[in-house]
Amino acid sequence: MEDFEVKYHQLKRLTDQLMHALARVADENGRYTKEHSERVALYSMEIARRLGKSRKEQYEIYEMGLLHDIGKIGIPDSITAKPECLKEKEYNLMKKHPMIGARILQDITEIPGLAVGARWHHERYDGSGYPDGLVGNAIPEEARIIGVADAYDAMSSERNYSGVMKQKMVRDEIERGKGTQFDPEIADVLIQMIDDDKNYVMNSEIPTYIIEEYFTRLK
Repeated sequence: MEDFEVKYHQLKRLTDQLMHALARVADENGRYTKEHSERVALYSMEIARRLGKSRKEQYEIYEMGLLHDIGKIGIPDSITAKPECLKEKEYNLMKKHPMIGARILQDITEIPGLAVGARWHHERYDGSGYPDGLVGNAIPEEARIIGVADAYDAMSSERNYSGVMKQKMVRDEIERGKGTQFDPEIADVLIQMIDDDKNYVMNSEIPTYIIEEYFTRLK
């Protein structure tokens, strides 16, 4: 039994390490999004906690968030790392990354649901998102959570084409997107997280381990 337990924990650690390695591959493909996937996963898990999800559900959403951008490995680096805004043809190609990610993850049966965040994190609550134009609650809740966390990190991160936005500007954008881009209830949870974050800990200029410690203290 002891040997079995040792092997189990070794396999679990290996799985976690492989998932983080894949997330880093996706982030490195864009270069300007260092640790983006880890932050999105942490923000998503904290949103899930505040929504009253179980520990198991929180961790599942964390895993989905960690690999939500894995499809970017199928997009040319010249597009994902482009220092200026994309042209229409380039943007249309970039919009394929959710479907690529879903195809990569769909056969991982030991962690069901991984493909959910990858495929639908760019859907919008009003139906104007992609790739499937889902509306409202037709978008899986996990994807709605990851979608708002992803948008938050995009605004609070240093990018080739923009710097870290001021916290109030980020808050205003999330407020403005309620009911159009974002599920209003989930957006309200993120807004409360922003209001609680007096020192603007949640941004790309802060080491990710400090963000993780910050969320741990909130529990």
